[in-house]
Amino acid sequence: MARDAPSIDAYGDGGFRLSGTRHEGSVLIVQDQAHPWPVTRVADLTPESLSLVLGAGPREVEFVLLGMGAANALPPRALREALSKAAIGLEFMDTPTAARMYNVLTAEGRRLAAALIAI
Repeated sequence: MARDAPSIDAYGDGGFRLSGTRHEGSVLIVQDQAHPWPVTRVADLTPESLSLVLGAGPREVEFVLLGMGAANALPPRALREALSKAAIGLEFMDTPTAARMYNVLTAEGRRLAAALIAI
């Protein structure tokens, strides 16, 4: 059963609509809280960009669902290694797919974070 995770109602035009509220730019959802996320492209992805996820740890976050923007791409090695070291899984895909997957997985009550680059 889902906790109080926001739903992703829409995406595009440089932002997201989460539970009926528009959020400009990229978004990071950790522990059911949405945060503005300054990442605008794959090159901006660093372990520091996911410090909230790494700080929450594997008890709170099973894995990160990473929306890579308009097209899927391999996240930087340093980011992959930091998540692996923290025992937090990583699933990456284009942002539209990640947004849809996030809603399905939170409805199942999964403990995940979503890091979504706006398109």
